[in-house]
Amino acid sequence: MVIRIAGDSGDGMQLTGDRFTQETAVFGNDLSTLPNFPAEIRAPQGTLAGVSSFQLHFADHDILTPGDRPDVLVAMNPAALKANLADVPQGGRLIIDTHDFTQRALARIGWASNPLEDGTLDGYTVHAVDLTQLTLDALQGNELSRKDAGRSKNMFALGLLSWMYSRPTEGTLNFIRQKFASKPAIAEANITAFKAGWNYGETTETFAVAYEIKPATLPAGVYRNISGNLALSYGLVAAARRAGLPMYLGAYPITPASDILHELSKHKRFGIRTFQAEDEIAGIGAALGASFGGALAVTTSSGPGIALKGETIGLAVSLELPLVVVDVQRGGPSTGLPTKTEQSDLLQAMYGRNGEAPVPIVAAQSPGDCFYAAFEAARIALTYRTPVFLLTDGYLANGSEPWRVPTPAELPDLTVDFAREPNGPDGTFLPYLRDPQTLARPWAVPGTPGLEHRVGGIEKADKTGNISYDPDNHDFMVRTRQAKVDAVAAGLPPLVVDDPAGDARVLVLGWGSTYGPIGAACRQVRASGLSVAQLHLRHINPFPADLGAILAHYDKIVIPEMNLGQLATLIRARYLVDAISVTQIRGLPFKADELTDMLQEVISNG
Repeated sequence: MVIRIAGDSGDGMQLTGDRFTQETAVFGNDLSTLPNFPAEIRAPQGTLAGVSSFQLHFADHDILTPGDRPDVLVAMNPAALKANLADVPQGGRLIIDTHDFTQRALARIGWASNPLEDGTLDGYTVHAVDLTQLTLDALQGNELSRKDAGRSKNMFALGLLSWMYSRPTEGTLNFIRQKFASKPAIAEANITAFKAGWNYGETTETFAVAYEIKPATLPAGVYRNISGNLALSYGLVAAARRAGLPMYLGAYPITPASDILHELSKHKRFGIRTFQAEDEIAGIGAALGASFGGALAVTTSSGPGIALKGETIGLAVSLELPLVVVDVQRGGPSTGLPTKTEQSDLLQAMYGRNGEAPVPIVAAQSPGDCFYAAFEAARIALTYRTPVFLLTDGYLANGSEPWRVPTPAELPDLTVDFAREPNGPDGTFLPYLRDPQTLARPWAVPGTPGLEHRVGGIEKADKTGNISYDPDNHDFMVRTRQAKVDAVAAGLPPLVVDDPAGDARVLVLGWGSTYGPIGAACRQVRASGLSVAQLHLRHINPFPADLGAILAHYDKIVIPEMNLGQLATLIRARYLVDAISVTQIRGLPFKADELTDMLQEVISNG
């Protein structure tokens, strides 16, 4: 089942969707969510630009996406109906709050007549109910003003949906009590509205059918519903604990990465220190200083902030210090689409610095996978003494899914061996004497007796780290830094291709958040009787060592991306493969059905 709840931004659509999601997770369904909201803090009320929505796909089996089209649309005003109606398939169910369907409100969004009366909604199952008035009736006698009481209509809608889909209710009631503990009148109003919505579904003949979607069968373990930003935060905390290091985050708030700063600031007891800097450059500068001081250092941002951090990332490459650079991608360029998703920073992560400044790149593929991607980025940074890019995007950051909580024993040991004694002749310390396997230089914490050394942005001499303008030394150091990044590939496990039949001639290659739509499309293609293979990349720089051989095994390589073909450009350049690039830049994830149609055509055309 796919449900979308839509209304004015600021009217609680995200809260409503989140609470329904939490109860669905507790019930045991597999799920995937897609929050979608405008960038304005409060867009004009009743306008198309101000519509906020939350989509939830939940099932009794494994699912990969938040769904292409909603089976049920809850529209809290005319703008919400108009903005989302085209996504609802014929026969879909519409639950419409009729309270604001006035001539003035309809004219504001360009409707000359009332769609509830003019045939616009023919072909849909329509439940036109004055949810706002029902909420006000339920709250008669409450001390709140009429305006404040009307704001509880989202809880009425949540109660109704909870009845329709047999969701648990106690968790939501406890949540309301806790959230509004300091405002008992508001808490009581929301609880009353929620119960009224449930009772309305139970007693009215308008909604004659309740639906039951049984719990999904998932591997045994302890589960929780988790968003991408939260999972990423926990992955960083886990990496710091497994490394035995304090963690330092230097960050400047930016959508959609700010929640990582908010979350990590709560965990001082785990040795986490967070610094909300005055700007992006100060944030990464402080983080790099913390790395020099022996901490697992992290900086978080989105594309515009990454542009500002570029020089300091280059400095980290030169200093050869561990640093995790998190880029939660959003629509660009410039301010672009701050609350919408995109994959358009890949080439920025790959090349967006002056000089030859190679940086490993790791990409997460789902909200829960952000935990493991963050852990892996920290592992590479600590092992190879290098900054590492961790790419997620707005879809992963804000979306959520059930996540099995790992035990500490399941996570690799990341313990770091700091330099503790001189490593050169006559008791000297050579800060750029390298490990023969990883090419990592020693990590000497300032203040360690006998290991004093200078760092800076000017080129360094091999081994000694002294300032050097020697041409041959510069050539050697540039090539060595590249070789160190290339060496990461040797430590990666073999790639796993999803090719059940083993006879596919078309391979779909993806990265990042396209994992879900690609996976769902491949399932649909196979269900139609055709064969297709799927491979998803976590490591994009360097590419895994066996990628070239895998690509050569297939006749056609298809690469869907939410950009203009950035991975396709890299694949073509590296492997001379004429990949088929499939792109969209709409601020929304791919629809699985669209990819299915495209793949069936590619396969059928040989």
